[in-house]
Amino acid sequence: MIQVENVKKSMENGVRRVEILRGVSLEIPTGQFVAIVGASGSGKSTLLGLLAGLDTPSEGAIRIDGEPIHNLAEAELAQVRGRKIGFVFQSYQLIQTLTALENVLLPYELNVGGDGIARARKLLEEVGLAERMDHYPVQLSGGEQQRVALARAFVTNPPVVMADEPTGNLDSVNGKIVLDLLLERNRKAGTTLVLVTHDPEIASRADRRIVLKDGLIVEDALVAHGSKHG
Repeated sequence: MIQVENVKKSMENGVRRVEILRGVSLEIPTGQFVAIVGASGSGKSTLLGLLAGLDTPSEGAIRIDGEPIHNLAEAELAQVRGRKIGFVFQSYQLIQTLTALENVLLPYELNVGGDGIARARKLLEEVGLAERMDHYPVQLSGGEQQRVALARAFVTNPPVVMADEPTGNLDSVNGKIVLDLLLERNRKAGTTLVLVTHDPEIASRADRRIVLKDGLIVEDALVAHGSKHG
């Protein structure tokens, strides 16, 4: 589902060139739950952003579902993201002037066309927000906002869901709810799930753990007790 070949990412910082990723290669098969871990500054969020088409690599190739995304213009990238990738941010990234339902509908209206209201309502019910659909983000708790963000990521039924520290701003109870919803999606819909996390407990529930350090993969191993085994 995801192929990465010798991807590098560098940025100019004044006269200095900062190497963020220094040659990363990996393949993620359909339906796998992968946790990307590593210290702050290791490059994990940068890697996730490249996989999601939110940024482009300095060198190397990235394919999502067989489609190369490393050399696409922004308009083409946006189309691929809309069809193939649901993305969950740590900070929710909801639009404050839209209700929960309208926020969930946004990717559907941008990328699919037609009437997605029934699907959006069903997803909000599934994440436990049946009574909160007409509320604005300011009227929702952090946990509720992140569940709206999950429903938004799921609404176009993308084959890949990516999440950057999706429980990072939540207490442990809400963090567990959000993680369980992501895992349920991974199991029921066969969604490929790629998640960046600092939380070793979350990483322990993945099928596979990839450790980044200084812009390189230093460990890549299947987890003995992944989400599908218990």
